[in-house]
Amino acid sequence: MKKTVQTVISPDKFYTIASANGKVIEVADFNTENGAAVQLWDYAGEEWQQWSFVRAGEGVYRIQNRFTEKMLDLIAGGVVDGTWLHQWEGTSGSSQLWVLESTGDGQVKIKSNLSGKCIDVVGMSQENGARLQIWQDVGGENQCWTVEEVKPKRTVRKKKAADAVIEADEKEEKKVAKRPGRKPGTKRAGAKPAQMPEPETAQAVKEEKKALKAAQEPKALKAAKEPKAIEAAQEPKVLKEAKEPKAIEAPQEPKVLKAAQEPEKLTSGENSQPEHSAPKPVLKKPVKRKAAKN
Repeated sequence: MKKTVQTVISPDKFYTIASANGKVIEVADFNTENGAAVQLWDYAGEEWQQWSFVRAGEGVYRIQNRFTEKMLDLIAGGVVDGTWLHQWEGTSGSSQLWVLESTGDGQVKIKSNLSGKCIDVVGMSQENGARLQIWQDVGGENQCWTVEEVKPKRTVRKKKAADAVIEADEKEEKKVAKRPGRKPGTKRAGAKPAQMPEPETAQAVKEEKKALKAAQEPKALKAAKEPKAIEAAQEPKVLKEAKEPKAIEAPQEPKVLKAAQEPEKLTSGENSQPEHSAPKPVLKKPVKRKAAKN
């Protein structure tokens, strides 16, 4: 069979390798170790299901996994029918070299450059997890593969983002069209963007807003404040009146005290004598003696 043209495969792109039933070759359980199994599984857009073709000669490639960066390899470098495939780090051995041959219907056969045998599905299984091996070319469907380029995900994301923007614009246009007196694509007349006050006038604007707020203060709030103002004005007078009885009482205190002390003084001075006072001496008038007559 004729080999595929070298330009079909680009070295800077990634590809899926799909069987006839649509399942793709992947590294089992996205294992990054040497010797990890290679199998079939439903395509989910994962990197361990994608491969690059590294040119190793005319029409000869090493097939490298995008996720693990390891090569599609024959276990123990086997060349006999039934030798299983696994992944291994890149070496110069022929067990990692592969040739792509076109089937003429958009598919290819992938043959070992070492043994000339084709990559084949063990037991011709169609299930997820089916292992891969090499087998002599029998022209069977389980030896035919479709190599298809992986489209970059960022392109899809950009397209979705662009679609979202377009959809949002269309919704906005519909809203504008429904407004009375407005036509789609027209701007509101006389609308000007708000401007910030200049630094030198910022304080003046602030004071003006404050004065306006004070002028618009609810009457109920003013009425609530007025009793407090009246009470505050009358407080000194009330306090003074509260203190005046004490002031009147203070001057009268000596008089009351004096009146209370006067009975005690009268009792001790006029009606009684001190308990231990000495009796006054009784003075007798001197008697003149007459001279005795002889």
